[in-house]
Order: sequence, then C-alpha cells, then structure tokens
Amino acid sequence: MNETIYALGFFDGVHIGHAALLKACRELAAQRGCRAGVVTFGSHPDTLVLGQTPRLINTAQDREWMLRELFHMDAVITLPFDRQMRDMDWRDFLEMLRKTYSAVGFVCGEDFRFGSRGAGSADTLAGYCRETGLPWAVIPEQTRDGIRVSSTYIRRQLESGDMKTAVAFLGHPHILRGTVVHGQALGRRLGIPTANLLLPPELAVPKFGVYACRARVNGGVYPAVANIGTRPTVSGHSITVEPWILDYTGDLYGEQITLEFFYFIRPERKFPDLEALKGEIHRNAQQTRDFFAAMEK
Repeated sequence: MNETIYALGFFDGVHIGHAALLKACRELAAQRGCRAGVVTFGSHPDTLVLGQTPRLINTAQDREWMLRELFHMDAVITLPFDRQMRDMDWRDFLEMLRKTYSAVGFVCGEDFRFGSRGAGSADTLAGYCRETGLPWAVIPEQTRDGIRVSSTYIRRQLESGDMKTAVAFLGHPHILRGTVVHGQALGRRLGIPTANLLLPPELAVPKFGVYACRARVNGGVYPAVANIGTRPTVSGHSITVEPWILDYTGDLYGEQITLEFFYFIRPERKFPDLEALKGEIHRNAQQTRDFFAAMEK
C-alpha cells in the first residue's frame, strides 16, 4: 500500500470544519510526495461509548463518496467501531494504522479523542509524531458567524428546516444519494413524474416540506423540486423523498441519483384536492428555477 498521511475523525456531513482538516492533510501529503487519506468509522462511536446513537447527516457510503469526489482524498479507510476498536490503546491504534494502512503522518482536530476511554488526544498524537519523526497537524476549532462548526449544529438546522444555514456550514449542498424505487405513480398520473428515494433509517430527517434541489443522474445535472414527508393530501404515512427532476425525460427506476438540497421552499401541508396540489407543485418548480437562476448571476 502506498504511503499515506491520514486525517482522523468521523466526518459526518463533511462540513467546513472538516474541510480545514482535509486541506491540511492534502498539503502535508503534497510536501512529502505521498497520498492524502481519511480514517473514519462505519458506525458512530457514541453507540458503544455512550450507549446512544445520534441521527447522522449522511450514510457511511455517502461520506466516502463526498470525501473522494468533493474533497479529492486519495484514500478513505472506513473501520468498524466495535468493542475491539473501543478498547484499543491509543498508541496501538496509531501503530495499527502505520502497519496495516501505511500511515506516515496524521491530521486531527484539537478536540479529537481516540483510544480506550478517550485517552488519545490531539496532544498525545502530536507527542507521538514528534517521537517518531512523523509529520502532523492539529487544526483548531472552526467557527462561522461566531458559532462553532459541528455536525450536531448542522443536524439541528436540517431538522428545523433552515437548509440555507445548514448549507453555509456544510460548505456544499446537503447530499442524499440513493436508488430510485417504485412508488404509487401518483405523480405520473398528475403529469409530474417524481422519483422515489428511501431515506435510510439512521439519518436525521430534514423538516417535512418542499426543497429546491439539484439532481445528478446519468451524467447530467438538473434542477429538481423535492418533497420530504408523508404526503398528507393522499393520506400517506411513511416518510418518502420524492424529487421531480425538471427537464429530465426517461425511466429512472433502478437509477442512482445524487440529490443536492439547497433551499427550503415551504412546509409540507394537506391540500383540498389533487388539482390544488398539482398547481402548488408547479409553482414550487418555478420557484426552484428562479432560485438557481438568481444563484448563477
């Protein structure tokens, strides 16, 4: 395996705080002439450490995709956070990364904790690298508008419907990727053929409502107006994500879609009939077009 300098962390959302770590990692790797990589975990450490699992911004697969595609990391190592990992001595963790994954340097945030009982810290990592002659960097806490950048804060904005703030703190649109599945085909009967994506159960649910999005499918990028919710007008119950991909023609069933959320248009609500719903969706579609037209000026 090629020599690699690794950024360490969980990277939920891959936000602007994480971006500072990743930038430092790429810079150190360029100086040494090696690869820049990430070490993350398949499940949140709080599940075993605290006995509670927070809702996540992205799936492990989407995190890996963003780290590679949006942040240009050469390698992403996703380790299982099991009892063996939880109980591993912090020094043994670093030695394992050197032996198994050709680690030749490390980057972390100043609040990063690792190893059994959180005994590993930014300070212990820096001391280890000094002892062993490895390059390292510790990135200070990042803030925006006086607010600490964190996955927890971003998650709260998503759940409250403040997609604009969430996007600002992420530094990129909120990402949901998935394969289109069969729905009730109601949209097609209304002349509004929506795709249906499943919301993974481990994810935080953005506020029910309609969003201005972009959809990436089959190599193309299209504006999309997407509803997240239970479809109360047709007495729905389960949570669905239904984007109407504007200007796209073709069968989407079984296709992989990357849905990028930019802006919250309105809350989900029950309409008196399907014609009223159809008229509102068309109005929201125009709002979506207007949003992206203004953004591109």
